[in-house]
Amino acid sequence: MLDQSAQNSSVRTSGPLSGFRIVEFAGIGPGPFACMMLADMGAEIVTLDRVGARKNMKSVAGRGRKVVELDLKDQAAIAEVLDLLANADALVEGFRPGVMERLGLGPDVVLARNPKLVYGRMTGWGQQGPLANAAGHDINYISITGALAAIGTKEAPVPPLNLVGDFGGGALYLVVGVLAALLEASRSGKGQVVDAAMCDGAASLMSFFFDMTTLGRWTEGRNENFLDGGAHFYGVYECACGHFVSIGSIEPQFYALLREHAGLTDPDFDAQMDRKAWPALKEKLKTVFKSKMREDWCKIMEGTDICFAPVLTMSEATEHPHMVARNVFVERHGVKQPAPAPRFSRTPSAVREPEVAEIGAVTKAWKAER
Repeated sequence: MLDQSAQNSSVRTSGPLSGFRIVEFAGIGPGPFACMMLADMGAEIVTLDRVGARKNMKSVAGRGRKVVELDLKDQAAIAEVLDLLANADALVEGFRPGVMERLGLGPDVVLARNPKLVYGRMTGWGQQGPLANAAGHDINYISITGALAAIGTKEAPVPPLNLVGDFGGGALYLVVGVLAALLEASRSGKGQVVDAAMCDGAASLMSFFFDMTTLGRWTEGRNENFLDGGAHFYGVYECACGHFVSIGSIEPQFYALLREHAGLTDPDFDAQMDRKAWPALKEKLKTVFKSKMREDWCKIMEGTDICFAPVLTMSEATEHPHMVARNVFVERHGVKQPAPAPRFSRTPSAVREPEVAEIGAVTKAWKAER
């Protein structure tokens, strides 16, 4: 349904979104990451940045863009932006609510010029609500969803980097929303606003755990459940070398293999699902894993159905045989970085270089392609 082959630019790109044009208002974090994914999938992204920004052309999240510098406080520049948006398929912005409206680039104005435009908005708290105009970061957005309270040690929550709010609940939901709206617009001929809020997305990511709570299989606490470090068969263990390994032997058949390969003959390990037994069994497993080097455990367990993997640093991950075999990482400007994901059999994604452009030239090209 998203075939726009007739609108492909003169420089043909690979990817399922080839021919789609998206205007990105420069920001940090989830907005650029979402646009990186869209660019990897073939969309033509034009990033509007402030004059003198000098965008880092080696940036991982900034790859695959045409970068235009302009002053959005200049009414002449706003007019140019509106001309550009008149020929775009989507817009992505990550300002606080009201900023785009004050610039004269709010949804009402833009959609009046281009009724089919998908207007993607990326915020932490959302476009409405008591906190909508408050400052915040990933850690705050996941705090009010129940996610952060469930992650960490018994003593305190531990921030899971900014993966859950910024990128999981933010960027990925923005991508899904923009793609869904583009699909709908291809049928109806009408665009719409996509309100992607990190708190909304992070809450959505917690759906499984709300489900487990309803079923009585999850308690509100850390290190008390089978996926939060409470269970001895699902967690990380230090090895003799100081490195760590992870196991996720939840199912009985996988647990049986863990016992076999780790030599867990102690009958106490029969009580796999007895929560009261977990703390003692975890201590016993700590001693077992501490008895060998990580390399030794990899030789014993990796590739089996134990559900095992070494805990690798980013630099180690780029050298792991499985990651190398699948080309999960690519090198650009001497920097190893994740390759585009997901993969497409017929229209493969690709890493493309960014380039500096002039807004007038882009607008002229887009008008010609229409």
